[in-house]
Amino acid sequence: MAKIGVLALQGDVSEHVLALERAGEGKIQAVLVRKSGQIEECAALVLPGGESTTICRQLESSGLTEELKAAALSGKPILATCAGLVLISQEIMGSSEALVKPLGLMDIKISRNAFGPQKESFEADLQVKGLDRPYRAVFIRAPAIGEVGRGVEVLARVGDAVVAARQGNLLALAFHPELTMDSRIHQIFLKMLEA
Repeated sequence: MAKIGVLALQGDVSEHVLALERAGEGKIQAVLVRKSGQIEECAALVLPGGESTTICRQLESSGLTEELKAAALSGKPILATCAGLVLISQEIMGSSEALVKPLGLMDIKISRNAFGPQKESFEADLQVKGLDRPYRAVFIRAPAIGEVGRGVEVLARVGDAVVAARQGNLLALAFHPELTMDSRIHQIFLKMLEA
């Protein structure tokens, strides 16, 4: 049974655990990652949505930053949603990086809160590359990918804004797949384990 780590410092942790268990159909075990040494035991990782400044600070204080970088570089599949997308980016556009220092794992530049404040949260039907029918996505104070590097594959957009992308073992989403009963995004992620 594959262990999938869910970074459990802050954010939509329990929702991702439930979504992974649904998508994995008894073949995976979700593990809450809170301390040094746990990432190494996991076959893949989820970086959930939440508050990116808080998660960034807690990553540093827990000693998990370097382990997370090493996992990404080793090819471990990583699903990064919302705040997780902010964390794995190369650069935050139009922002002082003092509050959030991105890890520089994926060749993307992002805009934080690209769709406005929390009261402007919304749902949208997305055409996601690889899915046979639209995916109803939940956006909450969502970032967007403003620029993608050469090795990055765009998977979905809202208007001109890129909201889903993949680069090798990294799957980055501006929305929250854990907040729907549609398991197809988590299934794509779990298939990355087999690749």
